[in-house]
Amino acid sequence: MLKRLIKAARREEKAELVLKNSTYIDVFSGKLQRGDIAIVGGRIAGVGSYEGVEEIDCSRYTVLPGFIDGHVHIESSQLSPEEFASLVVPRGTTSVIADPHEITNVCGIAGCEYIATASKNVPLDVYLQLPSCVPATPFETSGAILSGKDVAHNIKNEYVFGLGEFMNYPGVVNCDPDVLEKLAAAHAAGKIIDGHAPSLKGYELNAYLCGGISTDHECVTQAEVEEKISKGMYVEIRHGSSTKNLGNARYMTQENSRRFILCTDDRHAVDLKEKGHIDDALRHMVCDYGVDPVTAVRCATLNAAECYGLKWRGGVAPFYIADLVAVDDLKNFNAQLVIKDGKVVARDGKPLFDTSVRYLPGAVLNTVRLKRPLTADDFRLALKGGRAKVMTLETGGIITGCEAAEVRSQKGDVDIKGTDILKLAVVERHKLTGNIGKGLLKGYGFKGGAMGLTVSHDSHNIILLGDDNAAMAAAANALRETGGGMAIAETGGGVHTVALDIGGLMSSRSAAEHIRASRALSEKAYAMGVKSGYDAFMSLAFLSLAVIPELKLLDAGLFDVGTFSFTDIEV
Repeated sequence: MLKRLIKAARREEKAELVLKNSTYIDVFSGKLQRGDIAIVGGRIAGVGSYEGVEEIDCSRYTVLPGFIDGHVHIESSQLSPEEFASLVVPRGTTSVIADPHEITNVCGIAGCEYIATASKNVPLDVYLQLPSCVPATPFETSGAILSGKDVAHNIKNEYVFGLGEFMNYPGVVNCDPDVLEKLAAAHAAGKIIDGHAPSLKGYELNAYLCGGISTDHECVTQAEVEEKISKGMYVEIRHGSSTKNLGNARYMTQENSRRFILCTDDRHAVDLKEKGHIDDALRHMVCDYGVDPVTAVRCATLNAAECYGLKWRGGVAPFYIADLVAVDDLKNFNAQLVIKDGKVVARDGKPLFDTSVRYLPGAVLNTVRLKRPLTADDFRLALKGGRAKVMTLETGGIITGCEAAEVRSQKGDVDIKGTDILKLAVVERHKLTGNIGKGLLKGYGFKGGAMGLTVSHDSHNIILLGDDNAAMAAAANALRETGGGMAIAETGGGVHTVALDIGGLMSSRSAAEHIRASRALSEKAYAMGVKSGYDAFMSLAFLSLAVIPELKLLDAGLFDVGTFSFTDIEV
């Protein structure tokens, strides 16, 4: 291959494929350049004046390196890896740094192996990060536990690229022995470690970074962005469905721009289909925040490649891997042509590869286990007094607050009629413990029954909200019957579900089928009052995430993230 590549570079032989008359972004010099891009054996032979066995006229396009998503949970798309690829590759994404944290919390190492194996079927490089925090905290019941010894054993697997986001930042800064064993194992294996450290600063941040952690996608303020960059981190600008911090693009300067990369973290199938992936992040950075297009593209390509040590990726240059996307312009970033390893894999936003045959092992099926069928009485919430802690949720985010509210009780149960308060419950679904955590949520808007799903970060127990105990029980029981998914139970009416049969997180159906069904269920949730500022189901899924402030609900009870301990609902 080297001989063929060199000969083609010198124009002694025709290239296999040439993108003729290309205008392309030179991410190294920051300039727009022109020339024919010659490709041989999946690599770029050179840019200049070339002839090819196959030639594609790109005079109407701008050619960019293939996009790299710096941090994503494929499971959050609710699609199989094959169907996920069918949506993101036609958008120009050719590589993702994937943390299978969600399915590993449900299925253990079998979940990692599933993502790794299924991803081999598609033209998308999936660099798998071994989840570092399974469970995310020791206070919740997950389907699996990865100890320091488990990480040390599995980090050596060939399919493992690095160690996933280290959410247990208190464990790092307080030198928890199990945490240190995980970090040391990653370093011994020569693997990169991703970070997750919201609001960490000063000496605590210094201590966290002494774990050898490279990235963070949780920055909120300019001061946080600047401190983390100054201390050697890469800051990931996130463009997910429920979690977005694209506004951090405002803090990008000529001096610090090489330390920003792009990621989506959690992005639902509907958004991938209708709005896009990394291409959509670029669109908003340029159009909404005025970022120079070349700088924005660098964040999605070369910066990410350098951050993760992806050698010979992220640029248009000789010997670089021929992962390329031709877009209509540097404002809309609509992908017209996508090339992966030198092969055309998508045109005009449509995949040219088959995903109809999907890998589906038994280890990731039938994962919703309840000790017994639930009844209305399981969702009674008895309070001694008249004041309770009520969770609040910011629109467009996952940070929750806590308010003290006056609540009525009647016959041993809170009475929420005529209020903007709903019952919230987390039902354990892995170990048959029978645990049901109960709380109250203000401001979601839903009325007339219950809604719930088996996607609840990070242990993915069943999370429910509603104003009717019987409907909450009906929704939970329906989720057990479907093997996981999303459900709405109407008061005195029917139960409507969308199955997520892979780990209770992902659908084995095609992207089109799942999008159609999930859109219909979300529309029903909005019709029943969910406020437009929330993603109907995915915002609910984050209310049990015990590593994001302030108040969260776990299967074992109400949790104060600030004190990292359980708290009584009574005020």
